[in-house]
Parts: sequence; C-alpha cells; structure tokens
Amino acid sequence: MNINDIRTKYLEFYKTRGHAIVPSASLIPQNDPTTLFTGSGMQPMIPYLLGEKHPLGTRIADSQRSFRESDIEEVGDNRHTTFFEMLGNWSLGDYFKKEQITWMFEFLTKELSIDPQNLYVTVFSGDPSIGVSQDDESIGLWSDLYKTVGIDAKFVSIGSEADGYRVGMQGGRIFAYDVKKNWWSRAGVPANMPVGEPGGPDSEMFYDFGTAHDPKYGPECHPNCDCGRFMEIGNNVFMEFIKRDTGFERLAQQNVDFGGGLERIAAAAQNNPDVFVAVDALQEIVQLLEHFSGKAYNDSRYQRSFRIVADHMRAVTMMLADGVRFSNSEQGYVLRRLLRRAAQHAQRLEVEQGQGAESILNRCAILIIEKYKGAYPELAGESTFEQITGEIWKEELQFGRTLENGMKELEKIILSGSVSAQDAYTLFTTYGFPFEMTSEIARERSIAVDEEGFKTEMKKHQDLSRAGSEQKFKGGLADHSEQTTRLHTAHHLLLKALQTVLGPEVHQRGSNITSERLRIDFSFARKMTKEEIADVERIVNERIAEALPVVRSTLPKEDAEMLGAEHEFGAKYPDMVSVYSIGPVGATLESPEFTAAYSIEFCGGPHVANTEELNGTFKIQKEEAVASGIRRIKAVLQ
Repeated sequence: MNINDIRTKYLEFYKTRGHAIVPSASLIPQNDPTTLFTGSGMQPMIPYLLGEKHPLGTRIADSQRSFRESDIEEVGDNRHTTFFEMLGNWSLGDYFKKEQITWMFEFLTKELSIDPQNLYVTVFSGDPSIGVSQDDESIGLWSDLYKTVGIDAKFVSIGSEADGYRVGMQGGRIFAYDVKKNWWSRAGVPANMPVGEPGGPDSEMFYDFGTAHDPKYGPECHPNCDCGRFMEIGNNVFMEFIKRDTGFERLAQQNVDFGGGLERIAAAAQNNPDVFVAVDALQEIVQLLEHFSGKAYNDSRYQRSFRIVADHMRAVTMMLADGVRFSNSEQGYVLRRLLRRAAQHAQRLEVEQGQGAESILNRCAILIIEKYKGAYPELAGESTFEQITGEIWKEELQFGRTLENGMKELEKIILSGSVSAQDAYTLFTTYGFPFEMTSEIARERSIAVDEEGFKTEMKKHQDLSRAGSEQKFKGGLADHSEQTTRLHTAHHLLLKALQTVLGPEVHQRGSNITSERLRIDFSFARKMTKEEIADVERIVNERIAEALPVVRSTLPKEDAEMLGAEHEFGAKYPDMVSVYSIGPVGATLESPEFTAAYSIEFCGGPHVANTEELNGTFKIQKEEAVASGIRRIKAVLQ
C-alpha cells in the first residue's frame, strides 16, 4: 500500500463509524499565535475539546498536514521528517476508551494487516500529585483484544523512561509509564500546563521491527527505547481533564484525541523502518536523486543527504502551496532554511542541477505535487504549480549569490590559518553560509574549525530567539482571554476596512493576535500612504462606535461563499462552517441579516458580542513589507 491507500483506508474506516471527514487545515495556524506552524492534528480542534459545538457533530476524522521545525536537525536518520501527515479522529463527548482502543486495534491488524505479534502498547501509570490513577481500564481493554488473536499480553509497570533501561521488557506486551511519557497536553507534563489547558492520559502504540537492541542506549530495551527496534505509530489521548488554579478538574465532556503519523504507519504496514523507502513519495525523490547524481541511496557516505533533500523539498512544496514565501523572519525564514539546506545537500550529491522548472529541486517539487494533489487539490492548479516552481527557482538563484559572497568572506578568514567560532557564526548569520560547508571546505584546506564554539554561539542565538518568541506570543489567542478576544474582533473590522480603502483584491495572508496587539499579513503590492492608514483607522473606529452586533452562525460552506464570506487563503473547509458576521444593528442569533452585514468571515471565534465591547480607540502602530506582495500591519486598542 502507498500513502494514498493508507490515508483513504483510514478515513473510510472512521467514516463508516459515523465520523465526519474534515479537510486538513493550513500549515499556517489560524487563531493560534503560540506557534509558527500546525504541528499536530489537534491544534485546530482545541475549541471543540473545551466544549464548543463542532458544526459537523461529535465524531470527526481527518488527515492533517503538519510540520515540526524542531526536527530539522534530526532529519537524516531513517524515521525523522519535518513535514508529516497526522491521521486523526476525535470523539467530542461521544465514545471513549472502549470504542477507540477496539477500533484502532481492528484498523491496524485487519485493515492494514499488521501482525499483532509486532504491536506493543503503553498506558499511563498514574500520578497521585495530580489526583489521577493508573489507567486500568485501558490495560484491561488491550489485554482482552490481544486474547482475541491468541496473545497473552503480560502487563509490566515501568515508571520513567530511565527506569525502562533498567527494568527492560520482561516478556511484556502492555507497559505503564509516568507523566513524562503517557500524559499528553500541548504544554507537556502537568506542571508545565497553563491554567485553562486541556490534557489527559494516553495510550501509545508501537511497532517492533525486531532489530537487535543497541546497548549504547542502555542495558535493557523497552518500547520507548531510542535504539530503533520500536517505532511509535499512534497515540490515543483520553483528554478528560483541564487545569485550574486549584488543580485538575474533569472536563464537562470526555474526549478522544487520536493522532497517528501516516509515514510511520506506512513503515509498520510494510515492516520497513526506513520511511524514506516505505513512503512512496519520498522513495520517488530518492530515486530521482539517484538518477541525476549517479550515487546510491544505500551508500552510507550519501544517505543522509538523500534523506535531507527528500524531506526538505516535500516540506518546502507544502509550505509554498499554503502561501508561505521566502523571507528572513518567521515562517519565511524556516522555508528559506529548508530550501537552502536541500540545495546544499543536492550539491553534496553532485546532482545535475538544471535550470528554472527543470532544476533538481523543482523536479523534486513536481514529484510531490503529482503525488499529493489527489488528497490536497490546492496543489493541482496551474497557477499554484507556476508559483511553487517560480519561487523555488528564484530562491535557488539568490542562494547561489549568497554562497558566492560567503565563499569570498571564507577565503579571507582561511588566510588567518583557522576558523573561529565567531567567524563561523558570522558566516552563517550574516552571509547565510551553512556551517557544514564552512567545515567541509576548511577540512579540505587542513584548517581547524571551532565546531564546539560555533554550537555554543548558535545555542545563545536560539535561546535569545526562543525568549523573544515566548514574550511575543505571551497571552496569545489560544487562551481566549478578554483582551485577545477584543483584538480578534478588531482584526475582522480591520480586514474589511483595508478592502474598503485599498480594494477588494486585499486578502488575509496570516494573522497573529496576542493580548497586547493584533497583527495581520495581507496581499498588497505597495506601501500604504499616511492618508490610507488614517482612512482605515477612521473606518474601524466608526464601526466600533456604531455598536454593531457580532453574530455567529453555522451554515453550508457553499451558502457562506455565496454571501461573500471572507476566508483564509489556501485553507480548506468542511461542508458546514462557522461564520461570524458584524452588523447590522438588530441582527440576532435567531435571524442574522448576513446580506447587510459589514463584515462576514469564516471563523471559529471567539469574539465579543458587540463592537462597543472593544471599548477603545483603534490605532495602527506599524505598516511594513514582509515578503513580495505581502504587507503587515500591527495595531492596538488604546
């Protein structure tokens, strides 16, 4: 089975069990400024896990495109990728542990024909400090299911991951771990969870590839061992708690939140631990690179480079399709970093480069488009194809100039007889010259490079960036605070005012809303004039003063589109959508007068009930360019 087969089987499996299939959200999070990218399938589901009613009911399933920047440096082994698809299903106060565990066992062993002898599971061991006991219910459910296939599933209580290397397998099949391994929330362990954050115990599923344990990781092997024998392929989260000032309380509804990496499930289904072989889309890029380089993937000298190019170009293609553009900040910076690392490793493979749409990186992108356009139709349009290949080639040319300038600087440094940590850091941060290239060239010239010092400098840089991000995202929309909610409604007013002043071609290309300020990225080709900025401010403040009602309604997507509801570029929406309209006076929840509304947008909320609740003067603090054809406004309510 290829990835399209597995994705289809999964969605059909849950559709026949009453689940509404929703499209993947964008890689760029909406209404969640706490992260640059959608990193899991549950991010868009938070409001519904907390009790808000989903337009499509209480059973939902999807395949969510996801990206994790933290894994960039990990790519190169046989299982890490930055971009991945997360198969997900949710019960929003509907079914719970019995149905989920039973269905998941059935899907893996019957639909995908995975040998149950190779499946191992973990559960939560309990934690008295938060008042949550061991998950005996899940232990019993797994034990009974294993019996149906003739397996006597022994239970082993391990404790911490470190304990696992001491305790070992002991012939077990079901293993209990502590909160660091079998408790799930976006913030991690309970102690790190902010007030208002949902979470709960989970039950993870592992596939055993049967490889020998590597004792360098510890004396004994266990499911969470890093030696490569086991691969986690899915996580059943039983999200039934919420953190309060006084401790943990049960949510009003018990939720199931399942996430399973499509690529890892494919590896298990084929009994091949190398996702770059098991996933046909990645394998085809590897084969393309083999053809144009004359080198073999199985040659250990080059395997890491094959994997980096394949992974990074898949991620680059997906980001470009969602509207991210190369820049020196935020999502655009990550996109640029991925493309340049891919270009660097393609050079290391000595691939025939090609020109324009025929460049090797564009050939990789075209393969990805062809492989995924059936599942994600937004990749299929001719204009999208031209945009993706055009942006990639333009960035390749710019990177070529960057390397030329960096090489000139490196030649000057080499004359001194060594490359200091600061030299390497400056080459990387100022000239965009990859450290791996600095190291390789210096080694060829028998010149020493302070690699450890460079790592120290980079760690300082990353720590500063992280601290800045934490401050920047403090009090983000994810917490639904009052001030953030007010700014979210002001954001809707701002977008409509921009369209009024600048023209209907203006559309949102990103947003970031904290309790301190709002930020919108929008499509527009030039700098706004002072007069245009003043007009936008005036319009927003007039709408605030008019005390317009803000009304939420659920209606068919086609009806919302016919009414002209604004929606996010590149985003896919389910058949039933949540729409917020602002105005006119007199509109109510029972009879929203959409056609006369000032603003209509696809949106999940939250918002104030009336614009008079904004209770302040809207003021634009900054208007600037962030990418070609994209402007950014930061604004506040004073």
